[in-house]
Amino acid sequence: MATGVLQRVRGGFTPAKNSALAAGNLSLWVRGFSASNSRSREDSWFRSLFVRKVDPRKDAHSTLLTKNEESNLYKIQFHNVKPECLDDYNKLCEDVLPSIHADKYYPCELVGTWNTWYGEQDQAVHLWRYRGGYPALTEVMNKLRQNKEFTAYRKERGKMLLSRRNQLLLEFSFWNEPVPREGPNIYELRSYQLRPGTMIEWGNYWARAIRYRQRNREAVGGFFSQIGDLYMVHHLWAYKDLLSREATRNAVWQQEGWHEVVYYTVPLIQHMDSRIMIPTKASPLQ
Repeated sequence: MATGVLQRVRGGFTPAKNSALAAGNLSLWVRGFSASNSRSREDSWFRSLFVRKVDPRKDAHSTLLTKNEESNLYKIQFHNVKPECLDDYNKLCEDVLPSIHADKYYPCELVGTWNTWYGEQDQAVHLWRYRGGYPALTEVMNKLRQNKEFTAYRKERGKMLLSRRNQLLLEFSFWNEPVPREGPNIYELRSYQLRPGTMIEWGNYWARAIRYRQRNREAVGGFFSQIGDLYMVHHLWAYKDLLSREATRNAVWQQEGWHEVVYYTVPLIQHMDSRIMIPTKASPLQ
C-alpha cells in the first residue's frame, strides 16, 4: 500500500490529496481484513461442528473408576411381583438363593435381598457379587442351567412376576465393598441416571465426598452400570430407621464442603430415584 501511495505522489498528487487517498486505502484494507477474518472465524466454527479434538486415552472409563485388582462384577435384579404373590415369592427365594450363595461350587455371593417399602411397590431387589468378573458370571450361568432345583425355582417364580430387569455393575474404587451386617436396618437405594459422558466427573467429586458419609457407617456400596441402563449409578445406604436417616442426612449439611459436592453433581443428573428397602430373611445385609 505504501508503494502505491508513493507512485501517486510522483504523478502529481498534492500532500492533502495523498493523505485522503491513504486514509481511504487504509479503510478499504481494514474492511477487507475484517471481512476475511470474519469468514475465517465462520469457517473455523463450521468445521468445529464436525471435527472435535479428543485427548487420547488408553484406559476405558470403567478401568479408571473401579477396583481393578479385585475384578468384582455385580448383578442387580429388580423383580415386580404380583401383589397377592409377594409372600410366596419371598418364601421361594429363601429356600433357594441361600443354598447357591453357600455352595463353593458357584463363584458368586448373595450380597443382599430386599422388598421395596417406599418407592415401587411389591418389588424385590437382589444384589449378587461375582468374584472373578465376567468369567465367574459365565461359569455360574452355565452351572445353573444344569441345576434342576434352580430350573424348577425359575419356572415357579415366573408365575409370580409381572416383570423383571437386571443390570451388570462395577463398584467404585472409593466405596466400601458391601459386607454382611447385623440388623435391624433399613436400606436406601439411590439410583442416578447421569448425562452421557459425565461418569468420570461424577467419580471425581464422589471420591472426595464419600468421607462426609461414613461417620455413621451408613455407606454400604457404590456401583455404576456396565450392561443394562447405561450411565446409571447406584448408592446403597443403611440406617437404623427413617428417623435416623433424616438425622444423618441433615447432619451432613453442617460439614464444610458437602454443599459444593451437591452443587457440582446435580447438573450431571438426568433422573434420580430413591427406594427404601427392608431386607428379607435370606439377606446377608440385615
